Amino acid sequence: SPCCVQRLLFSCGVLVLISKFAIMNHQGGKQWGKLKESQKKELDDINQSYHSGGKFDDVEDLADKLISYRDQFMEFDEDNSGDIDLMELKRMMEKLGQAKTHLELKKMIAEVDTNNSGTIHYPEFLDMMLGKRSTILKIILMFEAMNKEKEQPKGVAPKKSFADLP
Repeated sequence: SPCCVQRLLFSCGVLVLISKFAIMNHQGGKQWGKLKESQKKELDDINQSYHSGGKFDDVEDLADKLISYRDQFMEFDEDNSGDIDLMELKRMMEKLGQAKTHLELKKMIAEVDTNNSGTIHYPEFLDMMLGKRSTILKIILMFEAMNKEKEQPKGVAPKKSFADLP
């Protein structure tokens, strides 16, 4: 049991912090897949309301962008809570190579957080990404998306000689 594991580690003199997720092992299985599918369905319902709402009719390729934003949001909402909290934002920025201090992260959340919850809910995320205002987070995410689109050539590089040089 998890308590036995914690006691065993403590009794061995090893100081280890075990998170609830490490003990429950959410790294796979049917329940994890069902949880991800239910989150995807909820986000798709929100996407549908944005698509039919009329507020963002002027946005080009709105349906494709909503799917892309849904996937981005799901990737960074690690606990499937429906929002991105401070620590999830921190890990997201580190993955993007843009590590920030806690103060900077709090400012980024405050720029987007319209209901003062201290987190970024999916509708707030969509408003940020589709809206006219340029927030720091939006700029970083769009820059990262542009970098992803550039595909590196595959295979062996062609041989070149000195005659090929300019």
